[in-house]
Parts: sequence; C-alpha cells; structure tokens
Amino acid sequence: MVRVRFAPSPTGTLHIGGARTALFNYLFAKHHHGRFILRVEDTDRARLVEGSEQGMLQGLKSLGIVWDEGPDVGGDYGPYHQSERAARHKEALQQLLDTDQAYRCYCTADELAEERKRQEALKEPPRYSGRCRLRPADDPIHSSGLPFVVRMKVPASGVTVVDDLIRGPVTFENRILGDFVLAKSDGTPVYNFAVVLDDHDMAITHVIRGEEHLSNTPKQILVYQALNLAMPAFAHVPMILAPDHTKLSKRHGATSVEEYREQGILPEALTNYLLLLGWSPPEETEIMTLEQAAQWFDLDRVQHTAAIYDVKKLQWMNSQYLRLLPLSALAEDLQPFLQAQHIHVETGPDLEVAIGLVRERARTLVELAEGIAFLYARPETFETKGIEKHFQGEAPDRLRALADTLSELAQWNHDTVMEAYDKEALRLQVKRAELIHPSRLAVTGRTVGPGLFELLEVLGQKETVARLREAATALEEGRLMPTP
Repeated sequence: MVRVRFAPSPTGTLHIGGARTALFNYLFAKHHHGRFILRVEDTDRARLVEGSEQGMLQGLKSLGIVWDEGPDVGGDYGPYHQSERAARHKEALQQLLDTDQAYRCYCTADELAEERKRQEALKEPPRYSGRCRLRPADDPIHSSGLPFVVRMKVPASGVTVVDDLIRGPVTFENRILGDFVLAKSDGTPVYNFAVVLDDHDMAITHVIRGEEHLSNTPKQILVYQALNLAMPAFAHVPMILAPDHTKLSKRHGATSVEEYREQGILPEALTNYLLLLGWSPPEETEIMTLEQAAQWFDLDRVQHTAAIYDVKKLQWMNSQYLRLLPLSALAEDLQPFLQAQHIHVETGPDLEVAIGLVRERARTLVELAEGIAFLYARPETFETKGIEKHFQGEAPDRLRALADTLSELAQWNHDTVMEAYDKEALRLQVKRAELIHPSRLAVTGRTVGPGLFELLEVLGQKETVARLREAATALEEGRLMPTP
C-alpha cells in the first residue's frame, strides 16, 4: 500500500510551499488508494513557536487536506511527534557507532569556522575535513568529558545516486558530501538522520517533498544503507518562485496560508491554485475539486522546472469561486470581513441578496465586503472625479425630481424603476445615462458598481429616495465630502 507523509516543523506559519507539498502527498495517496500521514518534526526545541502546530493543522484542514494518521487522530505507526521517538533515534545512533560507520567529533565551532575560511580561500566546497575520523578508540579525548557531535563516515570516493521519480537519476559525489553530522552535542538527532528512521518505521513508501531537499537525499540514502533499511522512492517537486524568478518572500506578498485567509482568499480557491503550481491535469480545465484532482493526480504530470507564483492568477481563481459557491456559504465566509470593516447588516437588505448583487465584480472577500458596504450605510464621501463629472449644473434638481418620481411608484422592482428613469429622461430631454451616473454617485458615493436598477431594487424604495434627496441638498449647500 502507498504510504506518504507530510512532516512540518512547528516553527512558524504554514507556508504555501509546504501546503502545496502536503496537497501533492494527499492527492497521490488518494489516487493510489493509500494512506496520508502527518508527522510533526518537533525535535529542535529551541525553534518551536507556541501555537504553530495547531495553526498548521488548522491551515491544512481549511484547505481540505485531511490525514489518515497523525498526532491528533493516532494510528498504528505512532508516535507522530518526532520528539517522542528519541529512544529509537538513540538506539540507531549507537548502532552506527558500534559498527564503526559513525564517530565522535570534538572540533569546536571556532575550529570549524577556521576550516571553512581556508576552504573558501582555496575555492573548495565547504565540508568537514574528517580530522576526528582517525582518532583511535583509546584516545584520551573520549574520556575527557568534552562535548562532541556524531558524524557519519561517508565514503571518500564514489557516488550516491538519487533515483528521483520526477527528474530521473541525480548523481552526487561522496567526497563533496563530507562527513555530515548525525546528532548534535546534546544528543539531539539532526534532520538527515531522524527522518530516515521515522520514514522507515512508519512504512513510508514514497517521500514526496520540495526540491530544496534534493541535496539532503544522498545523505539520507547513506544512512539507509548503513542501517541496512529498505528505502522509499523519492520525488522532489519544483520550487515556487516569485515572478522575478527569485525565492518567494514577503516582499512579493503573502506567503502563508493564514495571510491569504486574512486577505480574503477562499481556501477552496487557494487549494485549486496551489494544485496547478507545478502540476497539470490531463484535461483542459483549471477549476476542479479535490475529488476530481485525486482521480487525475500522479507524479508523471509534475513538471521539472520551477513554478512561478502569480498573484493575479490567484485572484482570478478566487473570483471564480466567489461566483461558484452557494450564497449561504459566502455569507458565512464573509462574516469576519464584515466585522473588520464595521459593516452591520442587521437592518439592511438580506445579506445573501447583497452578495449576489456584487460578487461578479469582487476578487476577494475583502473586496466583496467593500462592495456591499454602501447597502448598509449611507455614503459619507463621494468620489472626487464623480463630483467633477456628474454633480455639476442641474444635478441637484434632477436628483430631487428623480426622488419625487420614485417615491410615487406603487411597485418597486428592476423594471418599474427603469421605466421611471426612462420617463424622467424623456421629460427632461436628456439621455438616460445623464440620470443614471449622478444617481449611482448619490446613493453609493462611487462611480462604478452593479447595474443601477438592480442595486436600487435591493437598496429599497425608501432608502433610495432618501439618499437622492440627501445628496441633492448636500450638493446645493456645498457640503459634499470628496473621497480622499
């Protein structure tokens, strides 16, 4: 059975690169009717951030990524916190020492720094020289009580080949790898050692992770070989780069799942967008559910080259989901954004009706909240360009005349309001647009938005008439406030 895992370190928020890796693992498992495991690599206690683990778990669940085994649901291959597997790590480390495949290194930080300086001066790749490798077993330093790390004895010659399922065989020269560290001076295992044991003991069949881990893989293969453990298959997915082809960072915008949520990106849209960063479906479609993606997903359609992050494409994707999701779901998703903008919907139009009116123009939940704000509060300011273009000359008289005409309508709907505007335009011998534009500005404070007759129908007769009259009076008295 296929068994894959996502193993984050709780040292911060869930980065979109990590979320994409988790998504690929999840879909690979579902496609092959396997198991998706969540393991928390919390061994580096100094870097742990309080609340990070819970935040990551919530972030994954919000994206629809649910694990079959993990720290919160258990399973047959636990424990699922790396820190709880310390006894196993210690046992394997001693095994490597006893079989002379690892050794104690007493070199100080200053000595290692000096060694690196000499290598840099000679333009050599940085690697440990192996000075402690030849220390005899009876060397007095072993009983001195000095701190030491444990290093792997890497073959001085030959190569280690990573048979990558995405990019094919990748060859690494052993001499370049050097004798890498297996455990720190406090006995804590380092990543390249602990991950081997954890993956083996959890029966992981495929290690699917980011391209940045490719250089770690030959070291892990050497550990597998030294411990005589069966190896999983390896696949390294392409990196996500910024539009300028540099590493994605905060200067390019949001980088974590939490930040995208705060910016009004729907989790369904973010999941769909991440899916297409480095993978292409067999059919010409961009909008798909996780169930559809699981039917299609396999590693042979994962690209070799870096995926380029495009915020405009993400916003487009989000706009599609704003149009596709049920109004009731959007109304629920919108709540925190209404609160953030102090929009109180209790006394205005039905929220779902309001959302339906403006969602075609919104790209995010933030914009959606901004788009319906005028329905629940009269405008306090008016766009400057609108004042200059639409509130000149006879505008106050026309607004007041419209208010009088609209107040007399026996029925209030799109068609009756449009008919009233047509009659008023005919009476004044002007184009209907010359009434529509100042009316929109009067009732919303804006020059663009949904169709006027649709929005007036939702706004209601009483409120529409009141706003038209207020704007006319404020214009006559010269107290209109332009939008900064």
